[in-house]
Amino acid sequence: QVQLAESGGGLVQAGGSLTLSCAASGRAFSTYAVGWFRQAPGKEREFLAAVTWNGKSAYYRESVKGRFTISRDNASNTVYLQMNSLKPEDTAVYYCAADSSLTIITATLNGDYWGQGTQVTVSS
Repeated sequence: QVQLAESGGGLVQAGGSLTLSCAASGRAFSTYAVGWFRQAPGKEREFLAAVTWNGKSAYYRESVKGRFTISRDNASNTVYLQMNSLKPEDTAVYYCAADSSLTIITATLNGDYWGQGTQVTVSS
């Protein structure tokens, strides 16, 4: 079992930055791929970024490339999402998810374990 908890959301002005954290507890987190997703009211869940278990490879949604950076620190069981140049359309609840398969995360927008989400609101 892996438990995930997101933090770091909040209210920020357009053009600003936030860093989200996904803290994990449980066994073998360092062997899981982790992805970040978001869901805005009335919209479907979107894949944003994913990182392999060892942090050596990362994958991004096209619209966030160059603005968002995913990273992980397995020593502290934490995955981060650095978000820069935020736009009002980035407003959503942001979730992290972990799965033993990176493909499950990137291809099916799913994962074995999910956090509860953290709200990000970008004002214009």
